[in-house]
Amino acid sequence: MMIPYGQRVTPDDRTTATRGLMRPRPSGRALRVTLAGLLAVWFALPLVPLLLWSVANRWSFPAVLPTEWGLDGLATALAQGGLPVFGRSFLLGLAVAAIATPLGALAARALTMGRVPAARLVSAILLAPLALPAFVAVMGLTIVLLRAQVPAPAAVLLLLVAAALPYTVYTMRVAYAAHDLAYEDEARTLGASPAHVLWRVHLPLVAPGLARAAFLAFLVGWSDYVVTVLVGGGTLVTLPLLVGSYAAGVGNDAVVAVLSLTAIVPPLLLLLALGRFGRRYPTARFAGPTASRSPKGSP
Repeated sequence: MMIPYGQRVTPDDRTTATRGLMRPRPSGRALRVTLAGLLAVWFALPLVPLLLWSVANRWSFPAVLPTEWGLDGLATALAQGGLPVFGRSFLLGLAVAAIATPLGALAARALTMGRVPAARLVSAILLAPLALPAFVAVMGLTIVLLRAQVPAPAAVLLLLVAAALPYTVYTMRVAYAAHDLAYEDEARTLGASPAHVLWRVHLPLVAPGLARAAFLAFLVGWSDYVVTVLVGGGTLVTLPLLVGSYAAGVGNDAVVAVLSLTAIVPPLLLLLALGRFGRRYPTARFAGPTASRSPKGSP
């Protein structure tokens, strides 16, 4: 049987049954399911007090459950502008992801393909935000941005993009290390233009890596506190700042619980979507006048 070039072939049930290495092992699968369940319980346990506090008007010690149920915390969070703050934080995370992901992909491709002089030095510079203390780096850059008269929202976005670049560059370097350039070369041989190679071949193949890089960049913009409070100067109020302001007071446990659960929802949904669709590797296609349907090496 001749297999077309680049096509993934899944063995049938007969082949799987006759080859020992391909046989599914029930014990191993049960162990993985058990470990996954234990990890899920471990990560879900801290959310239980938040869920109870979000629907509690009063919870006095030593009661195990809230002594008075209600939604006063939700009402207070909405009255203090919770929805606009949520939207502002969401847009900030999307903006950071939209800028840091393509920049990280371009840098990672250039570094992986060996097209950058002094690649080790460039890699060290790109990864420097992870080695420097965030407070020290932000304080130094804040003075530069203030003297340059950069508006606070633009300064926050610029610094968060710089903070997200190490994550996007590293993630995309891993993706490009496994990327096969033969697909792009074959598309050019068949007459594909650079735009067709980019949109029909390159991006579908690296889409899972781009999704993971964008998720990490979104988390940087969504959950940042230090950069926003120091550079924003109170003019840009995001969800972490609102949570921190209420957590610093006394008697705001219900509001803090509601805001904290709100902060968990977008990353959790994105993580579930990434786990559901991030492992799919779309088949690169080229539809052109000179495209051939015959396998490579066949007439």
